[in-house]
Amino acid sequence: MAAIQLTFPDGNVKEYDAGVKPIDVANGISKSLAKKSVSAKLDGHYVGMNDEIPASGQFELITTDDAESLDILRHSASHLMAQALKRIPKFANMHFGVGPYIENGFYYDTDNGAGNQVSVDDFPEIEAMMHKIVKENLPILSHEISREEALKTFANDPYKVELINDLPEGEKITVAVQGDHVELDKGGLVPSTGWIKHFKLISVAGAYWRGDSDNHMMQRIYGTAFWKAADLEADLQRRAEAKERDHRNIGRDLDLFFTSQEVGSGLPVWLPNGATIRRQVERYIVDKELNNDYLHVYTPVLSNLNLYKTSGHWDHYREDMFPPMDMGDGEYLELRPMNCPSHIMVYKHKPRSYRDLPMRVAELGMMHRYEKSGALTGLSRVREMTLNDGHTFVEPEKLEDEFKSILKMMMEVYEDFNITDYRFRLSYRDPKNTEKYFDDDEMWEKSQAQLKRAMDDLGVDYFEAEGEAAFYGPKLDVQTKTALGGEETLSTIQLDFLLPERFNLTYVGEDGKDNHRPVMLHRGIVGTMERFTAYLIEMYKGAFPTWLAPLQVEIIPVNLGAHGDYARKIQKQLQDAGLRAQVETKDAKMGYLIREAQTKKVPYTLVLGDEEMGQDNVTVRRYGQKATETISMVDFMKEIQADVARYSRVD
Repeated sequence: MAAIQLTFPDGNVKEYDAGVKPIDVANGISKSLAKKSVSAKLDGHYVGMNDEIPASGQFELITTDDAESLDILRHSASHLMAQALKRIPKFANMHFGVGPYIENGFYYDTDNGAGNQVSVDDFPEIEAMMHKIVKENLPILSHEISREEALKTFANDPYKVELINDLPEGEKITVAVQGDHVELDKGGLVPSTGWIKHFKLISVAGAYWRGDSDNHMMQRIYGTAFWKAADLEADLQRRAEAKERDHRNIGRDLDLFFTSQEVGSGLPVWLPNGATIRRQVERYIVDKELNNDYLHVYTPVLSNLNLYKTSGHWDHYREDMFPPMDMGDGEYLELRPMNCPSHIMVYKHKPRSYRDLPMRVAELGMMHRYEKSGALTGLSRVREMTLNDGHTFVEPEKLEDEFKSILKMMMEVYEDFNITDYRFRLSYRDPKNTEKYFDDDEMWEKSQAQLKRAMDDLGVDYFEAEGEAAFYGPKLDVQTKTALGGEETLSTIQLDFLLPERFNLTYVGEDGKDNHRPVMLHRGIVGTMERFTAYLIEMYKGAFPTWLAPLQVEIIPVNLGAHGDYARKIQKQLQDAGLRAQVETKDAKMGYLIREAQTKKVPYTLVLGDEEMGQDNVTVRRYGQKATETISMVDFMKEIQADVARYSRVD
């Protein structure tokens, strides 16, 4: 029998008899290693612990100590769930799409046809069956089969048949077998079902087959799995906290916004409460920018398509743009996906001198993106958005100073909103991707070096990411964690040497010549109003600081007939001072009305009765506190104004 040679990560080479399995190799090294070896790799490709190693090559064992092992566990858990579903009579004829691991768990796309759909109420039964299969400790084996055999094996599942037919001719097809269950699979699975002990099914959602809205809608069942019970419990607690913070849930409970198919997917409607928060943010950031010498403008939401052809958006960003509108006279109008070409036209409106620079143009600019339905999420991923956009046109030698100035303002804004959980990412191009990025090595190397130098000068921590740049230049992105555990870009500063050249932007230098080229800085301090508001909702958990709260004071008269006039007098005093207050007119018990104000997370609740009315006092209950305090209206006015001023500070 021919031997094979395995080269280990430390460079050692060992010879084994043909037919040796990874579990044999692991046991030969140490019993303890075998007990925690999850899978193996040969030349970067998975080999199951119970499968024969097919040839000589670079060999490594993956253990539960390796981060990769969690992906293998979760991948295996998706197969376990599919096997459990097929053993439950009402799901016995279910069809399956794909079932991969994902960052925080796994999912499987399923289709039960006209039969019973899976609901969260079914999860206990499905999990019980999964645990039963775990106790059976079924070995998981993989082997290669022919295309004909694969089509025969999965003949009753149209989704698997489609996947098989889409494989290139001659490509190897492998299946994973665990007891009575067979999966179309490329490997990366635990040795047996007994390894999958700590798991939980999380949710069910709709998902188009292969992510295409023209395809059939399937059910996507989500779950997660961990090696340790304590890790699973900690994750479930984190998920519960995330659900409480989810801006979609809070937005519904506090009447901030809604989305509707009747209006259109990805087109949120801002209700009065949400509109108030947005208005406060808009006023804040506009005042902040005006105080930092920005010139605020309004530009059209529609522009001539040629504008985006010149900018390069049509070439590099077309898939994210809505189709052009044919106006019938040779002109095509486009819903703008970006505001920068509009601000470039503001710059080009008349000749500029070095004395005009830096020229800072800003706008709350509405944009439209052609997002796929499956990607839309509340306010954080939408098709219509309003960006706190700004563009600075600056002399090249003053580029780094302007960059530092923008970053300083950005960090002041974060301090005002009490945003602390973020990190900086320097986003560079992928030099191999010439389709996405403008092909000018000298420009990229120069701009990326300037960006890095500016950050180093400031002494700010950052990490670098290749392939995350805009098509026209590198950028600094501010990355934040969402309540659902993902990461999003909250703010950005982008360097751009390309667009000034494409639009032939010039300025008159000190030498009197009109041939000097400015550099352009794109920046969004708070990003879009939609995503930033979503972030604030989740960060504050709906309990906004007083200056941002939609309703700042809820006034509850003990008896509307006897104390209503006094309540309306207090309301007018507060409104005259620029505060948001309303009188509760609902006919309900006092305890209920006070609890409701707490549920709505109103910062201050005032209760007014005979005693308060007679002495020009108010009884105050502050949000999150059970105790009440009776104070004069004068003192309350001082308190709430100081509270508002403490957060709402604009330099």
